[in-house]
Amino acid sequence: MKKFKVGVIGLGLRGAWWAKDMLTEFDNVEVTAICDLYDDRIEACKEALKEKGHEVKLSTKDYIELIDCDEVDTVLVLSGWENHFEAAIHAMKVGKPVAMEVGCAYSIDQCYDLVKTYEATQTPFMFLENCCYGEVEMTVTNMARKGMFGTIVHCEGGYCHEMRNTFAGINRDRHYRGSEYRHRNCENYPTHEIGPIAKLLNIGCGNRFESLVSMPSKAAGMVDYLTSIDHPLKDATWRQGDVFTTIIKCANGETVKIVLDTTLPRYYCRDFTVRGTKGMYEERTNSVFFDDNKEHKEKHDSWKSEWDNMTKYMEEHRHPLWKKFREDGIRGNHGGMDYLVISAFFEALEKDLPMPIDVYDAACWMVISVLSEESVRLGSAPVMFPDFTGGRWKHKKQPVDSIYNLL
Repeated sequence: MKKFKVGVIGLGLRGAWWAKDMLTEFDNVEVTAICDLYDDRIEACKEALKEKGHEVKLSTKDYIELIDCDEVDTVLVLSGWENHFEAAIHAMKVGKPVAMEVGCAYSIDQCYDLVKTYEATQTPFMFLENCCYGEVEMTVTNMARKGMFGTIVHCEGGYCHEMRNTFAGINRDRHYRGSEYRHRNCENYPTHEIGPIAKLLNIGCGNRFESLVSMPSKAAGMVDYLTSIDHPLKDATWRQGDVFTTIIKCANGETVKIVLDTTLPRYYCRDFTVRGTKGMYEERTNSVFFDDNKEHKEKHDSWKSEWDNMTKYMEEHRHPLWKKFREDGIRGNHGGMDYLVISAFFEALEKDLPMPIDVYDAACWMVISVLSEESVRLGSAPVMFPDFTGGRWKHKKQPVDSIYNLL
């Protein structure tokens, strides 16, 4: 078994968990270097790693120093969005495989730089979009691959997650997203919902996103919330619309709707929905509906038809990866998705396989932030997607011989 000496960049809430709780689950991984801007985070993480038998050879505030360190052969970029690209690009340039956490982009050029660096270096790069490995997302995709929903016409998803308290604690928690909400108005966190949808629709593999339009609501949620608790930021300006809706048109004719909804009171939901000519799945009700009733077809009384709970379909149609995962015992955060996505990265490195979520996926999904911002600036006009593949999206890829394969 190949051993990986991993350097971790970013030790905030998410990064610290990855370093001390997730990576230490793997026998072939040693966390040898850590990087963060804050000394208290570095010391806490170093101590936690020591207790788990990991000797940190380098701790630094400079991610370039970490990447260049001889004690590091694999890099995880888990820091704030503003330096994801620069760190990942430098890792590829020095030939060290890199896995990068999700987030948004700030320009189309950033995304092209990421792609061009990979193409020039061929250094392995993986985008850590854990929701692609969600049990329901993989099961529904498996059902779609079997033709159970017929021809797929439309999909929906969202990052519907109330985070007002998180943004209110910006100064306490040093959370970088607060600045995004004060200074930008865009679809700033698209990848949780668009990742599974893109894989289901074969984006980059015989299909592509062609254009989008975006429309934000007004921004009132944070002001109301911060005023109600007399927070020091109550008089700050918040540009991010409370409910930000984006519609995407695909080359093969499908449409996709995604929603960012994080600053109003609500329940958590990724709103994953798949609509086809023979049926549909809806996450909100965890239900499926199939057009296989003769009486319904003749009378078109769909409002009288009963939905089936998705639970009854899970066992038969569960993806093989999740069947094995359940047998072996689910591990990791976010219902096991984190464990699966990082396992996919290490397996691809060990076996020299293509990454299941590659640099073209990363660029295509993160650029939505930039395009949505431009659409809003133009009065919610359509904006075209760049083709980061240079036309290679037209050709189907061969499925990789791996249980982590997402094609």
